[in-house]
Amino acid sequence: MIEVSGLTVRYGGVAAVDGVSFTVERGEHVTLLGPSGCGKTTTLRAIAGLEQPSAGAIRIDGRTVYSAAERANVPAEKRGVSMVFQSYAVWPHMSVFDNVAYGLRVRRLPAAEIAREVDRALDLVQMQAYRSRSASLLSGGQQQRVALARAIAFSPSVVLFDEPLSNLDAKLRAEMRVELRELQRRLDITSVYVTHDQEEALAISDRVVVMNVGGIEQIGTPEQIYHRPKSRFVADFVGSANLIPGRVAGGDGQTIRFEAAGGLTLAATADRAVSGGEGTVAIRTAHIALAANGASGANAAAGTIRQRLFHGDFIQYVVDWPAGQLIVRRPPTDLYDEGAAVTVSFAAEHCVLLDG
Repeated sequence: MIEVSGLTVRYGGVAAVDGVSFTVERGEHVTLLGPSGCGKTTTLRAIAGLEQPSAGAIRIDGRTVYSAAERANVPAEKRGVSMVFQSYAVWPHMSVFDNVAYGLRVRRLPAAEIAREVDRALDLVQMQAYRSRSASLLSGGQQQRVALARAIAFSPSVVLFDEPLSNLDAKLRAEMRVELRELQRRLDITSVYVTHDQEEALAISDRVVVMNVGGIEQIGTPEQIYHRPKSRFVADFVGSANLIPGRVAGGDGQTIRFEAAGGLTLAATADRAVSGGEGTVAIRTAHIALAANGASGANAAAGTIRQRLFHGDFIQYVVDWPAGQLIVRRPPTDLYDEGAAVTVSFAAEHCVLLDG
């Protein structure tokens, strides 16, 4: 288990990480997701012991590895964590076996135990057939597998991943996501993963920590982050969403009436008690239905297809409707011509009132 409490990391007068707190349960895979410069990699490096925090505390399995209050700072090599870097950090002059064995040799383990643990790690990442090959002759995906084998060879309590797939092509990234997820589940390791790729974060995580400007915007499961965003930033950064301004006109419990532009009244949901006032609702582009025939309901309105863009797996429509414009993503089998009259509709549960 990892506990991060009030973590702050400063570079001069700038707080790269500002009071961040979260936990990672034993065997859980948590992803730190956010844009460049949001503090996610700095947070990861602080857990690893590669950055000196300014305040807060970090505990791994109940053991304090950093505490500003207790003036404790355990060196990186004594924290029992392993790290997989974006650049792989595979030594090209060594064989695959020697790369994976390096950490075990540093720990002065017997040769027989080193051979056994290296073979175990190579089997897990499907690289046993390459054990004698020079690392300089490996592809990018193979080098990443070697880096992963090296990270798990000494059975660390925690594995930290710093954007490990960002240097791979799109197809290989998708394949490696599946392999990483399967490996993490088989080994039951506790892991923290850093990425700016929202699709990657949603696909491989037990929980996602969305970061922005050194702080945390929202923590939740991939489904919670996608379906129930808390803020404009989360709705806009994770997935594709329409943000519609207006005012809360009342409601009963979680269901509210929301007045948007153009005299449009929508049924929306809120995760908190609201009494009225200005606000913004978010509607995911994939949650909006289009129909050629008129539809009735609280969230049904007439619209016109302004633009159609083919994306392969989906078609993106720009639709004019009473409250302005909507971006709508539909399967490639749902075809509407530009200029066509349509009815736009969506469920109240997919129209979410944002905080603030």
